[in-house]
Amino acid sequence: MSQKVLLVDDVNMFLDLMKGFLKLSSVHVLTANDGAKALEIARKESPSLVFMDLRMPNMNGDECCALFKADPALSNIPVIMLTADGKEEDRILSIKAGCDDCLTKPIDRNLFLDKARHYIPSIDRRDKRTPCAAKVKFRVFGITLTGDVVNMSEHGIYVAATCMVEIGTTLDLVFALPDGKGSVVQTKGRVSWVNGGNARQKGSLPEGFGVEFIAMTEESAVAVRAFMTGAG
Repeated sequence: MSQKVLLVDDVNMFLDLMKGFLKLSSVHVLTANDGAKALEIARKESPSLVFMDLRMPNMNGDECCALFKADPALSNIPVIMLTADGKEEDRILSIKAGCDDCLTKPIDRNLFLDKARHYIPSIDRRDKRTPCAAKVKFRVFGITLTGDVVNMSEHGIYVAATCMVEIGTTLDLVFALPDGKGSVVQTKGRVSWVNGGNARQKGSLPEGFGVEFIAMTEESAVAVRAFMTGAG
């Protein structure tokens, strides 16, 4: 039987985002829009892990987390609190409520999955990838360069290019999807792995690097999802 993950947030966009992160994992995803509903679901379904937003209507995450930890039937369920980036008072409030860990918004996919795998090792970080032949312009260190998109997922692309970049480098990316509509993707990206020089990992791919999308516009995200759905 697959393990259950409960996602708690009053904003559906964040629930959809987290569900997307988990879609290739063999877990059953439950959702709630406030703390009261989260308690009701947890008592009925006994999830293996909870991701909970701190700021919600009706019952905030810290109050709900404290009730989790005070209930013998729920106290052993790990609760990861979602807090506002840079707000130390939110982190302190979450810790006082007894949460097991914190994750800041905007939610980083890799950090989300890393924290989830700490409690559920079967969580899968892989993405469905599809070939995508497109020219890409990327700006790094004040210089605009070009490369070729070789493949992509909903969360990133592989860029064939001979320039040297380091893991963690942030890029501004622009490329047109080969979707017959001329949809243009504009987003920031972060170099997640390098496949060139002494760091060549996959000989089946041309020299280049993998990029994870960050701070993508909603319009671009919709276009990427549509392309991936059509390609599947």
